[in-house]
Order: sequence, then structure tokens, then C-alpha cells
Amino acid sequence: MERVVTSLKTVESDQVGIIIYSTKLQEVVCSFNSNLIVPLASAAKVVIGYCVTKWVENGLFHWNDLIEDFQLDKEENSTVLFPHFQGRASLSLGNLVEVMIACHDSKAADSVVKFCGGWEKLNRELSRVYNHINVTSNPRDVENRGELGEVLQVLKTVYKAYQTEPHLWLPVMNGLVRPQDHLDGIPNHMLNHMSGGLENLVVDIGILGVFHQYPLLYVLGVNNIPNRYSSTLSDERIVESMKLLYHEYNKQKKEQMT
Repeated sequence: MERVVTSLKTVESDQVGIIIYSTKLQEVVCSFNSNLIVPLASAAKVVIGYCVTKWVENGLFHWNDLIEDFQLDKEENSTVLFPHFQGRASLSLGNLVEVMIACHDSKAADSVVKFCGGWEKLNRELSRVYNHINVTSNPRDVENRGELGEVLQVLKTVYKAYQTEPHLWLPVMNGLVRPQDHLDGIPNHMLNHMSGGLENLVVDIGILGVFHQYPLLYVLGVNNIPNRYSSTLSDERIVESMKLLYHEYNKQKKEQMT
């Protein structure tokens, strides 16, 4: 894991963090700046999905509740991934949560949150457990942020709860396993993640490895990097780090088989 951190440190920023959790060992196996607070950008939609699922679990809502006053962002790719949802008069809460995550769709997110009581209610619920997570309707808002360690706790909850209650957590997982930003060198089905990024930051949360065979859970965040639209070096270093993490996963898998 040291090679992953060493590679990540070459990113052009002094605000870099990563935390990696082994589902095999059930412990954090790598932590560097885990208390770093980063803007979450689109990755906040996994947090929204987590919170709504907890409400469904408690009986406040149901996944088949119909949302009639909903919107989908034409600038995102729901027309490609969910062509059968276009032009519908209503969508179920579960369907809309899936679209929100799979398509990084902020309009879908706003429709989901408003149906469930609004952004203030959502953040009150999150603050009961997480002190440093706050989500906003605008993913570019600097107040849309979270601490890496707390975001990992959200991801752990989603992954572990899916093992015992798959039908309850299915909408979140259906979105999470359909990323569009694939990485060369890592098979698409091995990287189930949600990335977020703006001009000067990157955040990525995900499940790396065979989903049901002790994958690694990770949260990665980098603040204050040179403009990503004019300089690709930071993105290249992050991709390199992810490939090294995949190499570490394969080493772990081989050790399990011996």
C-alpha cells in the first residue's frame, strides 16, 4: 500500500488523502490524511443515497413511492443509460436514486431530496452521525463537503448492509456499479465507484475487486491542484495510484488462494 500513497503524493498539491479498508481483514489497511475535508462534488450523491435508504429502512418512505414532479439533467447521460425513463410522467423513488448516482445527475438528486423533505432535513439527519459531512443541491458549492474518514464510514455501511439486506440497498448499489469513467488496466466490473471533480479537485469513492470476494473499499481526495482542464498531470498520477491499488488487490487475492 505504500506504493499507492507514494504515487499519490506526487500529485501537485499538499492536500492529498486516501483511506483504504480491507473487507477481508475488516480493518483500515492504509490511511494518509484521513481527516482531510474535501468538496465532494458529484460523489455526494452516494451520501444522499445512503441517507434516503436509512429512511426507507425506518419506514418513512418506500422505494416504490412515485415521484411525479421530477427532473433529469439533459447534460448528463440518463438518455443513454436509462432511455426507457425518458418522457415518463413519474418515476419510483428507487429508480430516481439509481439514476442520480449512475448518471451524476444533480436534478435527479434535487427531486429525490425535495420529495423526502428537503436539503435541511437531509443534513440534520447526516449530522446525527457525521460531524463533517454536508451536502448541497449545487455539487460545485464549497459547502458540499466531507471528511475522508467519515465518507469511508458511509461506504462501509452501504457495502456491509448490502450483504445482509440486498433488496433494501439495491438502488444505491445499482447506481454505484454503473460508472462511466473507466480506467485502462482495470476491468470495468472490478471498479465500482463514484467520482467527483471540479477544475481544481478530485474525489473518488469506491469498491475495488470482485464484489463478493473481499474487495477493497477506498476514499481518495485531492484539493487545490492545477486546473485539470489545462494540466493533466494530477489526473495521471491519480490513475497511476488506482492501478497500483488494483495491483495490491490482486496480490491479496493470490494470497487468499494459497
